Amino acid sequence: MKDILDAIQSPDATPADLAALPLPDSYRAVTVHKDETDMFAGLPTREKDPRKSLHLDRVPVPALGPGEALVAVMASSVNYNSVWTSIFEPLSTFGFLERYGRLSELTRRHDLPYHVIGSDLAGVVLRTGPGVNAWHPGDEVVAHCLSVELESSDGHNDTMLDPEQRIWGFETNFGGLAELALVKSNQLMPKPDHLSWEEAAAPGLVNSTAYRQLVSRNGAGMKQGDNVLIWGASGGLGSYATQFALAGGATPICVVSSERKAEICRAMGAQAVIDRTAEGYRFWTDEEQQDPREWKRFGKHIRELTGGEDVDIVFEHPGRETFGASVYVTRKGGTIVTCASTSGYRHEYDNRYLWMSLKRIIGSHFANYREAWEANRLVAKGKIHPTLSKVYPLHETGQAAHDVHRNAHQGKVGVLCLAPEEGLGVRDAEKRARHIDGINRFRNV
Repeated sequence: MKDILDAIQSPDATPADLAALPLPDSYRAVTVHKDETDMFAGLPTREKDPRKSLHLDRVPVPALGPGEALVAVMASSVNYNSVWTSIFEPLSTFGFLERYGRLSELTRRHDLPYHVIGSDLAGVVLRTGPGVNAWHPGDEVVAHCLSVELESSDGHNDTMLDPEQRIWGFETNFGGLAELALVKSNQLMPKPDHLSWEEAAAPGLVNSTAYRQLVSRNGAGMKQGDNVLIWGASGGLGSYATQFALAGGATPICVVSSERKAEICRAMGAQAVIDRTAEGYRFWTDEEQQDPREWKRFGKHIRELTGGEDVDIVFEHPGRETFGASVYVTRKGGTIVTCASTSGYRHEYDNRYLWMSLKRIIGSHFANYREAWEANRLVAKGKIHPTLSKVYPLHETGQAAHDVHRNAHQGKVGVLCLAPEEGLGVRDAEKRARHIDGINRFRNV
């Protein structure tokens, strides 16, 4: 790996030089182990510790198949799916790998007793398989996490509808929290040239998810003037939704859990911010019963911030804890767009406020290649900025995932893989200088 890293960092190395480098037999990767899937049995979710289940192993380099690329990973990041994988909730990801392995002789490679996790990367292409024409060794890239087969007609209007759609590094093996990663060539996008490796790796999954959920016609189709309620507005997903709302002429109403997080939202340009902890909102009286009086109090607070208007769109991802309130506060004819459900998958709401007020609930999951490309393009143009707050070395990925699990982070948490230090990989210093305040916003708060 040292020769690969030296070539990537050398100003004199050519694409041919990278293509000619021999591949190692193995590489370091963050994994979970199949024989440990019951290690947290009986523990409450909060007590399950990713630091105990995530391992830094040396694993064999996978064989390269048609339409695939092997990427030297300079940096990656932690997403909530990495937390789910690490605590084996809502179920072990080895079931995903087993099913994928049954699809074909080629996919059998993914069904292993270990799972290399991670759904983001920024790095350099080392090898491409047969049929790959758009990408070449030496290309500096980021990867989105949609893996599709596209052998069914169902996915050809929207690849997210492919019956064989999977999230790379979560439902497939050989993910991005590693020194090498195996991706399909149609996961690759150009690395924004004004960002460092770790900054470029941070937007990937969450930026594309927020774009589809909020901006795309497949999601809420946000327009100028919309009031958009954003839960967790300073977090990994919500921080990009807040930026999209501001960039698109909408008004974000940012819901956060502390004054520090409120300050981050104001630094992004949001003016309407609700600190739900300071306000003492409790939408559930116990495990079984919600409190509509709190929905009404919350709705009144929103109208005070919007000049008397209800919200047009709710950007939902906490799920069970907030969904009843989300449906209630949406305006007549408005939209609740939902993904993730980090507080629980069983949503409960009063259907009278949905059906009689002609509201819509839209399910949204990651993004198709075009949506991911557009989201990355906005990052490359300096319209949307990475929300990186902290960076860990690869061997401390367990701690990084623990931070995300405990919500002890702001924005995104990055991981250095092959990159020996932060700040490397910037190719356009002039553009970077123009956007440096936005790039560092989450580090400076």
